[in-house]
Amino acid sequence: VQLQASGGGLVQPGGSLRLSCAASGSTLDYYDIGWFRQAPGKEREWVSCISGSDNITYYADSVKGRLTISKDSAKNTVYLQLNSLKPEDTAVYYCAAGYRHGSTCPQTLFGSWGQGTLVTVSS
Repeated sequence: VQLQASGGGLVQPGGSLRLSCAASGSTLDYYDIGWFRQAPGKEREWVSCISGSDNITYYADSVKGRLTISKDSAKNTVYLQLNSLKPEDTAVYYCAAGYRHGSTCPQTLFGSWGQGTLVTVSS
């Protein structure tokens, strides 16, 4: 599966964005799809994932309540809605396909990384 993330941009604190992760080459339903982000000068971290088989969603504690992951199987696309954005949400956001481990999605279990999309939260 090949993944392409899009939808990033510049947004003011408190604003919202919706990121998209479009898949080609295979159906997303075969995989768990994760969103990860890498802030300037920091390591990449997991933020959310959605299971392929039953669309159960999982979130890192740091973003719970502000981010919503969803999937449109007909469009073979996963979305990440970012709300109440903070400057510390500034990062390159990546999507990847793989397999979750319990209620988390470790990067080591994910591959097929798409090109990231930059989200900048600034006034």
